Amino acid sequence: MLFKPFHDKKLSTLGMGCMRLPAVSSEWGAPIDDKKAQELIDHAVQNGVNYFDTSWFYHGGDSERFIGEALKKYPRDTWYLASKIAGMMMRKENGRWQLSGSNKDNRTFYDPKEIFEYQLNRCGVDYFDFFMLHNVSEGSYGTYTDTELAIIETLLREQENGRITHLGFSSHGRADTIEKFLGETKTRYGDIFDFAMIQLNYLDWTLQNAGGKYDVLTRNNIPVMVMEPLRGGGLTRLSEKATAPLRAAAPEATPASWAFRYLQQFENIAVVISGMSNMDQLRENLEIFSQHHPTTLEENAVLQEVLANLVDLIPCTDCRYCLDECPQKLNIPMLLTMYNEAGFEMGWFLQAALRNLADAEKPTACSTCGACVPYCPQNIDIPAALQKFAAQINPQQ
Repeated sequence: MLFKPFHDKKLSTLGMGCMRLPAVSSEWGAPIDDKKAQELIDHAVQNGVNYFDTSWFYHGGDSERFIGEALKKYPRDTWYLASKIAGMMMRKENGRWQLSGSNKDNRTFYDPKEIFEYQLNRCGVDYFDFFMLHNVSEGSYGTYTDTELAIIETLLREQENGRITHLGFSSHGRADTIEKFLGETKTRYGDIFDFAMIQLNYLDWTLQNAGGKYDVLTRNNIPVMVMEPLRGGGLTRLSEKATAPLRAAAPEATPASWAFRYLQQFENIAVVISGMSNMDQLRENLEIFSQHHPTTLEENAVLQEVLANLVDLIPCTDCRYCLDECPQKLNIPMLLTMYNEAGFEMGWFLQAALRNLADAEKPTACSTCGACVPYCPQNIDIPAALQKFAAQINPQQ
């Protein structure tokens, strides 16, 4: 196992994600198969994995219970537990913030301190090594920065009390949202975040502008934890056409090895978290992370061929020359990034991002005047792309 230094720790570069643990059946929401899941954890620990990532609602809230019990057989200073407070699931009703669901007691929580205490008890630990605000994004930004709810203030007090070692956040938000959040929290509290977790893989580097998010975090000296390195396993289930360049370049290499090796080239990645559901996946990943063998420039070009076979991307470089010319003041690079995502999959990330846009910010607000087009170095027909995007999200119109 490869390790990386992190403050006074050495973290395994492969982390165990606890959102897709073995279940007793293939039905959605089926209980964790504790026996099979314990075998996975044991094999991971015995082969060097020391970072385990869970959250409030994984497996309906049972992931925290399971991983706490599974790790108890090992000395507490040999493993690191990460979890997250589900601020993005909190709702304000009748003037009061509350969180319901994902707990066996069917309790409704009103206080972040109560939530944190419940999570500690559910995991059976005295402290979290790593603790995050779960999914800082356009939809949850106001929740996490709300001074009355005071989630951040609560967690900083818990850190002062020794019950959080490293404070961070995860995010599916846009790069500019992450940058804004870091600026606001730095003004209020100083440099409080030791790490951040983002979705990063060779597809989303462009498709979701994960490269922009990585750059924001790196410029702010915040180490990156990677989630969804295989896009929920999707990068291991590519079509024959998409995988053809990979097979031609390296017939024996698996799609997973390409995806993981791609991430090894980025110095600011501390841990790559993979949600391994069976022993074959775990063994393959352990083998990949037993050596530092990042993809080369030539191999990255092969991955670009794969990307071209997956989706027809608009080549926006985010130069932003178009912005001053748009009479509607649309964030054109952001919308083109969303357009690329829609061309691949209208997933929950994109749907949530669109819901959080005002009508004046959506592609439907484009007047198709074409004022932006002469200023695009890539010669993109921006009005046509935005019209097509608008038709995708409003097919009835």
